[in-house]
Amino acid sequence: MNLEKAKYRRILLKLSGEALAGGLGYGIDPDVIGGLALEIKEVVDLSVEVAVVIGGGNIFRGVAASSKGMDRASADYLGMLATVMNSLAMQDALEKLGVVTRVQTALGMQAVAEPYIRRRAVRHLEKGRVVIFAAGTGNPYFTTDTAASLRAMEIGAEVILKATKVDGVYSADPRKDKNATRFSQLTYLEVLRMGLQIMDATATSLCMDHGLPIIVFDLTRRGNIKKVVCGAEIGTIVKGE
Repeated sequence: MNLEKAKYRRILLKLSGEALAGGLGYGIDPDVIGGLALEIKEVVDLSVEVAVVIGGGNIFRGVAASSKGMDRASADYLGMLATVMNSLAMQDALEKLGVVTRVQTALGMQAVAEPYIRRRAVRHLEKGRVVIFAAGTGNPYFTTDTAASLRAMEIGAEVILKATKVDGVYSADPRKDKNATRFSQLTYLEVLRMGLQIMDATATSLCMDHGLPIIVFDLTRRGNIKKVVCGAEIGTIVKGE
């Protein structure tokens, strides 16, 4: 019997596509995605309902392509397809561990995934299934951060867990500035006013309007997802006054 107690009942985990690339720098590293799946399973084993949004930057970045002359809408749709590839890979890794998983896409592709239907997603979560939301919002010009905020509110998640490569939010890039200060807590307005790159402004504003907290933490440390879910004070929490 697992005696550890989770602080949250339903969470949304936001992963960058780059996190799946590991040391490869591109594509999907099987060892990395397997390790992430194991960490998600540990959280599911605490009877926490888990939804996931994964970016696509390890395969294709729409913004980068549009800056090189590609039509922005076309570039963003390609980016959405990249998130579907990552989501299917994560589903495979989770199901190898016995975790029942559903991928729901904002773009119709019934041969490989369910269409996004809010009530169906909530029902899957209630049954203990991990739900992975793919293809962003289904609209160009919106990031997967915004998709994460939107889906989290739609399913009634209690918190967004934003996984990064550093141990919280800093006043500057700690890899470039030795004097950068780490924040343990911030308000939404402070994030927007200081221009901190936690999530884009649209995503942050959505969370602020609905009082949805964001916890930014270091994904590279094994076990951190479970620690955050259990209430450990690691990383940076962004919430209201």
